[in-house]
Amino acid sequence: MAAQPHVLGALAERRGEIVASLRGPPPAGVVIVARGSSDYAAIFGRYLLEAATGLPVALAAPSLQTLYGIEPRLENWLAVGISQSGRTPEIATVLDRYRRAGARTMAVTNEPDSPLASAASASVPLGAGAEEAVPATKTFTAQLAAMALLAEALGPVPWGDADWRQLPDVVGAVLDDPAPPERTAAALGDVEELVVVGRGYLMCVALEAALKLREATRIRAEGWSAADFRHGPVTVARGDIPLLTVSAAGPAAADVEELAGQLERGGTRVLRLADRADAEIPYPGGLAEPLSTVPAAVRAQQVALAVARRRGLDPDEPPALRKVTPTT
Repeated sequence: MAAQPHVLGALAERRGEIVASLRGPPPAGVVIVARGSSDYAAIFGRYLLEAATGLPVALAAPSLQTLYGIEPRLENWLAVGISQSGRTPEIATVLDRYRRAGARTMAVTNEPDSPLASAASASVPLGAGAEEAVPATKTFTAQLAAMALLAEALGPVPWGDADWRQLPDVVGAVLDDPAPPERTAAALGDVEELVVVGRGYLMCVALEAALKLREATRIRAEGWSAADFRHGPVTVARGDIPLLTVSAAGPAAADVEELAGQLERGGTRVLRLADRADAEIPYPGGLAEPLSTVPAAVRAQQVALAVARRRGLDPDEPPALRKVTPTT
């Protein structure tokens, strides 16, 4: 976790080179393939790339290729594979099939010599170095940054040089301030269930926060879009299941807060992870909303770490998990 400012700073320094390497003819469509934490980076990418290109962006269903043998037709499409290790057979296989179906292929991976990178016509090597803990931290936030760089290569984006210069320092400030996550761990006590909601660009952080809590603390945490949560799951909201909201200044923040207030008035304990000083789990503001996903994700990592330590668990080695999950 502590390496994240350095990793992000290195990506920012290579920004011009990476963006230039990813430019190409406008695609007819975009599809992203990923699993696990990388799938949440893919969801972030879907928002970014759809906004930058004006095209609908699809998340792949890998099983259609690997189990059902469906033949894709992707002439002039852009296909992006995201995998921290680049060694998940399913992701490399699907990206290679997309390439043979006519797509221009890109890989986002921490391993430039991996099968996934070999299957792609271009790649973004994250350069994060070895990540020894099973739950992904620095590689996940590097993936978020890489998807932002890809968006820059494809069209207009709502951030600029100043945001990239500021990003490593903002993440460093989050890491230097562990007190809010530690207070959150104390407030959660021995809860066994938790709901995490976000919306828009920050929805991916809600999903990732829930995953980190499941992996590191064994809490049954579920991540939702604030909009989707209203369509049925809201019925489980009650006083003994806390709600963690994730937001950043932008169009989605008011909707997330409206849901939080509604549930809070009904007796639900609400913890807010937001770029606001009055939030229970604050992080510094000032970044463009999409790039705020990065410090928000780091705050979520800190919460999972603090809860795990409070419960006497090893957050680096969750039971039954491996660093590379060999799905096919």
